[in-house]
Amino acid sequence: MTDASPFPLVAVDVGNSRVKFGLFPPPPTSDAHNLPAPAATLDLRVGTEPWSKLDEFLGARSADSLAWHIGSVQRRTASQLVDQLKERGATRITLLTSRDLPLKIRLPQPDRVGIDRLLGAVAADHLRAPHKPAVVVHVGTAITVNLVDSTGAFRGGAILPGIAMSARALHEFTDLLPLIDMQSLADAPPAIGESTVPAMTSGLYWGAVGGVKQLIELFGREAGGEPDVFLTGGAAPSVAKNFPGTVRCEPHLILGAIALVASRQR
Repeated sequence: MTDASPFPLVAVDVGNSRVKFGLFPPPPTSDAHNLPAPAATLDLRVGTEPWSKLDEFLGARSADSLAWHIGSVQRRTASQLVDQLKERGATRITLLTSRDLPLKIRLPQPDRVGIDRLLGAVAADHLRAPHKPAVVVHVGTAITVNLVDSTGAFRGGAILPGIAMSARALHEFTDLLPLIDMQSLADAPPAIGESTVPAMTSGLYWGAVGGVKQLIELFGREAGGEPDVFLTGGAAPSVAKNFPGTVRCEPHLILGAIALVASRQR
């Protein structure tokens, strides 16, 4: 980058269904127990909300006065975003890769891992208790469960279909099961469904929760100790209620991790 300081910064998390922006004015505040917190955020649904909302988010700020750090798992959307930023005059644009991250990655092909998973690991390594492993659970379009070991190294993890994705699959690959909306589910459904839709809702929700719980337990055994657990993603607040012990819900985990990476690069 041409400027010695990456701040003020807009951190961008480009997912498969949403693009999230976080504005971080200088200096970002973080400590061993917290991530940098965005002063303002914007959440766009891919393909349904116009890029013009970005102008409303920026307000009086010009795009060229800001550094833009982008973590993306969706190449087409990221390319469209970069074009939009350049049209608005932005010049300090960084598309993050695994090589930009302050993270030990104990995998044979680090560049083949989704940057969102690696950024989640950066955040978990910053937040975890000393000498403890950590598990990061991202409940979004897909559900990812990833392990950071007690040395701070990313060890990999598991990828499951997201709850809404599974709901679509049940509808599309059966004759009679309806398409149900799992996006707005705020409370855990009853385990026993007394008709088709409640039974589907139970299976989708509790199947995801049970899978995540089992993976956390298995990861803890592999890492040799009970891990700190961090949840993020749209359904995280609902899912977090079903986990006993210390489970920390971080709605801006990826955005905070991007700001943390930028501050360490500085």
